[in-house]
Amino acid sequence: MKPYNELSKILLEFSIYHTIKGDAFKPRAYEMASESIAVLDDEIKQTWKSGGIKDLKKLPGIGESIAEKINEYYKTGTIKSYQKIKKEFPVEMFELSQIEGLGPKHIGELWKFLKIKNIADLSQAIQNNKLKNLPGWGEKSQNKLAKRLKLFKQSSDRMLLGYILPIADEMVNALKQIKHVKRCAYAGSIRRRQETCGDIDLIATTKQPKKIIDAFCKLPQVKSIHEKGATKASVRLKIGVDADIRVVRDEVYGATLQYFTGDKRHNVLLRQYALDKGYTLNEYGLFKLSKNTKIRGKLIACKTEEQIYKKLGLDTPPPELRVGDDEIQAAKTHKLPNLIPYGSVKGDLQVQTEWSDGSASIEFMAKAAKKAGLSYLAVTDHTKSLTIANGLTEKRLLEQVKEIDKLNKKISGFKILKGTECDILKDGSLDLPDESLKKLDFVGVSIHSYFDLNRSEQTKRVIKALSNPHVNCFFHPTCRLIGKRHEINLDMEKVIATAKKYHVLLEINCMPDRMDLNDRWTRSAIKAGVKLVINTDAHSPEHFNLLYLGESIARRGWATKKDILNTKDVKQLLKYLKKKK
Repeated sequence: MKPYNELSKILLEFSIYHTIKGDAFKPRAYEMASESIAVLDDEIKQTWKSGGIKDLKKLPGIGESIAEKINEYYKTGTIKSYQKIKKEFPVEMFELSQIEGLGPKHIGELWKFLKIKNIADLSQAIQNNKLKNLPGWGEKSQNKLAKRLKLFKQSSDRMLLGYILPIADEMVNALKQIKHVKRCAYAGSIRRRQETCGDIDLIATTKQPKKIIDAFCKLPQVKSIHEKGATKASVRLKIGVDADIRVVRDEVYGATLQYFTGDKRHNVLLRQYALDKGYTLNEYGLFKLSKNTKIRGKLIACKTEEQIYKKLGLDTPPPELRVGDDEIQAAKTHKLPNLIPYGSVKGDLQVQTEWSDGSASIEFMAKAAKKAGLSYLAVTDHTKSLTIANGLTEKRLLEQVKEIDKLNKKISGFKILKGTECDILKDGSLDLPDESLKKLDFVGVSIHSYFDLNRSEQTKRVIKALSNPHVNCFFHPTCRLIGKRHEINLDMEKVIATAKKYHVLLEINCMPDRMDLNDRWTRSAIKAGVKLVINTDAHSPEHFNLLYLGESIARRGWATKKDILNTKDVKQLLKYLKKKK
């Protein structure tokens, strides 16, 4: 999983370096700045352009030192102090940190004892059994790291949707500004909103293809050109993936967009469906077959996707559903769901603040959420067992409750709910007593430890937690980190049934590397009658802009608006939650 851009990578490497050096406060600041740049580089760059270092320092989590480094990078394309660090410590820190379980401490040890500076060195060291003899490692740790390295390699040529989609949007918007372009869009896995994507596929229409091809190859995102033809081009982007463009006549735009949007299985099934009805379908249109010779004949449809599907007697499946499941049958019988529209979520029910490991105050986060178009949020800081995240004790939680009460009187037109992200302990008990939980509006529970329990132990653990009468929601239920950590060994069918029994909501987490629940479990939960919520898991204000990622997963899971509880206003939400109590 590659970084959104070079600056976010550099800032994360500052964080890793300072952790290795034993600094107490700098690492978290650099990590938060890296996350902000990864998600909102354009917005932060605009802030810098309009107000320089002064305005950068107004952003949460960005102090004088980091603002100066961002300013230097935007001005010169490099940071001198970073170059100095790389001479002293020539390790690909970002690359190695993408492997689950390989934190700054271990990266430092690998360099100190074995001079491991990149993935290739690490692979060789594992192959030669060199890690097991390191202090504090052993054969078990080496084998576990080998498995995680394998997972990383399997996904290293793909990029998270949350990182690649903004780049695709930038490219499409730039091409649309060219007067010769009539229409332009991305297709492929990005249009289907797959959680990871291998490349960017663009389609444009014009009467002057050469000008569009030239403009495409000169876009600022382009690093090098693979191929440049009359109507097609393929380039390598600076972010490390390829992008292709096809320039077609406007009258066949619909056919081309349809052809390059669906995945392989959807397209195979649709083409066979067309053949069975006496048609042939390709990137240029839907054609009637000659009855006697089966040779392509009259063009029937090509201008729009809707026209093509309609001629085949089908409703048009939304792009997110074109995966070769049962969408064609549903389209045939007019049973496609009315998917939740983008922008439907009214409140965010998982938000961290500076009380634990977030970057901003409760008030700042509330105002940022309101600015992002939301009408409520739940403050859900971590609890005491998660010491690495400065989790709240019972006493601190009570203090936070009092602050929220004051803020609700101060901020008009917005509601702050008192909540928690309470850790599920190894035995399934919760990190806070019922006496504390009952004082809250919204109780979310989650797992941050003991990921390797066997299926029976892990499932019993979760079922026990969800059976607590104060629990409202199970956050990021499968605990996966895309490309870094597999789903925990959990019987999700039993978990879904338990959520149904105890009226516990299941979360679709919007963080780009989580997207958890995924589309498969989202659909299973909906079929079981379990209500869902879409939350950003915001740790800084810019994370509220990630809601579309959760909505993407919901749509891929066939979710309608009624399936997602936080599409309701806060009064309706609280009314639903009170049913449990």
